[in-house]
Amino acid sequence: MATRKKPAASGKKTPSTSTEIPKGRRAVIIGGVRTPFVRAFSEFMLLDTIALAGVATKALLEKTQVPRSELDGIVWGGVILPTLSPNIAREVALDLKLPASVEGYTVTRACASGLQAITDAVSAIERGDADVLIAGGSDSTSNAAVALPNKAVHALAPLAFGKAKGMQDYLGVLSQLMPITDILPAMPKIAERTTGEVMGESAEKMARRNGVTRQEQDALAARSHRLAAAAVASGRFETEVIPVETSKGWVHADTIIRGDTSEEKLAKLRPVFAKDGTVTAGNATPLTDGASCILLMSEEKAEALGFTGLAAFRSWSYVGVDPTDQLLIGPAIAMPRALERAGLELNDVDLVDIHEAFAAQVLSVTKAMESKAFSEERLGRSTAVGTIDDAKFNVHGGSIAIGHPFGATGARIVTTLANELAMSDKETAVLGICAAGGLGAAAVLERV
Repeated sequence: MATRKKPAASGKKTPSTSTEIPKGRRAVIIGGVRTPFVRAFSEFMLLDTIALAGVATKALLEKTQVPRSELDGIVWGGVILPTLSPNIAREVALDLKLPASVEGYTVTRACASGLQAITDAVSAIERGDADVLIAGGSDSTSNAAVALPNKAVHALAPLAFGKAKGMQDYLGVLSQLMPITDILPAMPKIAERTTGEVMGESAEKMARRNGVTRQEQDALAARSHRLAAAAVASGRFETEVIPVETSKGWVHADTIIRGDTSEEKLAKLRPVFAKDGTVTAGNATPLTDGASCILLMSEEKAEALGFTGLAAFRSWSYVGVDPTDQLLIGPAIAMPRALERAGLELNDVDLVDIHEAFAAQVLSVTKAMESKAFSEERLGRSTAVGTIDDAKFNVHGGSIAIGHPFGATGARIVTTLANELAMSDKETAVLGICAAGGLGAAAVLERV
């Protein structure tokens, strides 16, 4: 029986995720799938986030052959939520004509939304609220809504509500819309509301502050592509990636991975966010469309239905940091906290997977974990968290190569780690995800 251990007293507030799990209630991962990850405004441009979620969920049901009558609900994560249908989970249940009793709700925690959906589902199962749940996430940057400026919305309101009756009213509305440049839709920009900075600008600041060089970033990016390409060539992703039919044909595999890239090629790219910067399109994640999900059951239900679990969650941690400081440093705090709650040290785990929003962010996180001063100040511990063994780190590449549909990344990482634990006979893994708003997330998985 799995137990999530409470952290030792440290003077810092580190709330435990849970205590002892009742016998048979441990939630186990049965399997997971994802769509291919593709660049925004390409192959999946006509598939919105609900459609992508539906494709992935349908494929998961077909792959696992779980009886639909056994499914209790769907928990979904997303960042760019459809304005008129934001509860993606319930829309998927209805679109797939699942039993009406299959409830669903949608969560958003920026880039950690998919992981939040999964840990919510795990909590529900281990509390006894459900026995069988699907959890995952999706996003379609291609279908992000373009909002009208408030000036246009306010001026057009009389028309929308039928209050403009005569020519004078229409002319009055038209006069409020001048000059026309004030009402043109602005290009969507993923910027921090509190700072006005886009993530790339924050990554640049982190690179300078932590002494992360352009060469280090390009090396990590090239490694990500190389390992992801090797995983594809070996067939490693074949059990995870499902084909998707589009109006122009089938998409069978990820389209962003470039196995032939190199540090030399990446070095030729210009900085994107500062003239003298180090963050480029090559060492950052591209805007991506895709979906990913997993099937979770209580151990008792899995045994009754004849399923074998791959992995389970031993612990997790969600943290916040000051967005004006180091926006994306959260995993350097969340990962050691999750490890502590699991009764583990960094060197104890067999696999480490850190979401690669930017190479600068990943390297800043790893340097922080190697720093005794950071551990003392931010974690209340007297020693550094440790250095990640390269042989354990992002062994099949990461988001820079594979892509990052915001809400889908958490389920992608969990699926890959669960499969790797089961296939390679390893015991434990830890994952970390940075997220907008100065959020960090982490979880520890164990082989079943």
